[in-house]
Amino acid sequence: MENQEQGRRTFSKRLTPIEVEKRIILFFYTVVAEFFEFEEGRQFFMDVTDNLGKEWTFAGTFHANNIVENHVSISWAQFSLEKGLKANDEVTFTEKPQGNGPWKKFKVVIKRKIRLFGQDIWGELTV
Repeated sequence: MENQEQGRRTFSKRLTPIEVEKRIILFFYTVVAEFFEFEEGRQFFMDVTDNLGKEWTFAGTFHANNIVENHVSISWAQFSLEKGLKANDEVTFTEKPQGNGPWKKFKVVIKRKIRLFGQDIWGELTV
């Protein structure tokens, strides 16, 4: 899912059980096309800042497949463990202003749905 947040480009999705277990998040390339130029097998890096201001570096890889459309895998094992991510958590990457460096910079926000007084509420995960 791609949208605009306060004039900045974003991409997001809900995590699947496999993504939580494998600690790799998968995006169809069309979701991240505005951010990265596809090149089969090429690795790229993302500088990411979480909501507590901690900086992370995620490694990604482009994959071409005849059966499944082109996709991107982003490895974030330590982040996933430290944050205690769960299936159905929503991850949103928001582009941060940057120069022309080889790495892209993003802010990452994780939201989790909780049930409060019979209502579903999405809250930002602050771990």
